[in-house]
Amino acid sequence: MLSGYFASILQGALLTVGVSLAALVVAILLGLLGAVAKLSGRPILVGLATVYTTLVRGIPELVLMLLIFYGGTIGLNHLLEAMGNKSSVDINPFLAGMLTIGFIYGAYMTETFRGAILSIPKGQMEAAWAFGMGPVRTFLRITAPQMVRYALPGFTNNWLVLIKATALISLIGLQEMTYLAKQASAATREPFTFFLFAAALFLVYTSVSLWALRWLDRRFSLGVKRANT
Repeated sequence: MLSGYFASILQGALLTVGVSLAALVVAILLGLLGAVAKLSGRPILVGLATVYTTLVRGIPELVLMLLIFYGGTIGLNHLLEAMGNKSSVDINPFLAGMLTIGFIYGAYMTETFRGAILSIPKGQMEAAWAFGMGPVRTFLRITAPQMVRYALPGFTNNWLVLIKATALISLIGLQEMTYLAKQASAATREPFTFFLFAAALFLVYTSVSLWALRWLDRRFSLGVKRANT
């Protein structure tokens, strides 16, 4: 009987991975946009990015998630009503969770990427411009490869916390492994067994992630290590 619950939690674990990776893509895109905005020197862009990072980092994740999910649903329904559509719309929990977590951790990625870009000597970019390279080509060939190395420590921390934050999505109805572990514990009255199983799965995810990110760190640091020897 218990094996059926374990199988269900394993299926939810795949959903957890899916929403985590999708949210990571959103967070990286928002982080890059936020970092570029903060470093642009344009008051409006700097102000918007600063408000974004300040609000997100100053409000608890759970509160933000509920505000964005319920506020987004209410706002969308009001908009449809104003357009003459009387039917109500419920946001898909996977989409809502992906966008909400991506939006939250995009603020943390913004500061990670901004710090990484500032760590690159400005003279390298000026040299690229002197050789006739445009802003986009300079970023792709000069800034981005070095930014990855500087950003990896902060990126690693953000990713590990993001994975664990997916447990909060169970509150908005997404049937990921925390949600299913809670259901299984309520049905069998064995909460320790199922929550321990979910905790072990999270530990597997974070361990694999650490191994992969350490490999990336070694790869992007090879040239630096050779230069120091």
